[in-house]
Amino acid sequence: MKGTKSVISDENKRLCVWLKRQRQEKGHTMRSLSEILGTPHSFIGKVENQERRLDVIEYVRYCQALEVDPGEGLNQVLSV
Repeated sequence: MKGTKSVISDENKRLCVWLKRQRQEKGHTMRSLSEILGTPHSFIGKVENQERRLDVIEYVRYCQALEVDPGEGLNQVLSV
């Protein structure tokens, strides 16, 4: 399956862990964040559980909803 590798990659895992930590530190539940984003709460769960990856626009909106710098998350992806 061609698209599966990037969903389960180490880089995606680091990004998902970072996004979840940011959500929790900001005091959001999956439901409260999904309300801000206008998505079902299952969307947040799928992202955090690496069942779904974000495209770049979704990622930026996700970060904006959390009021975090998207560059910080990218640093998680790029860190070795």
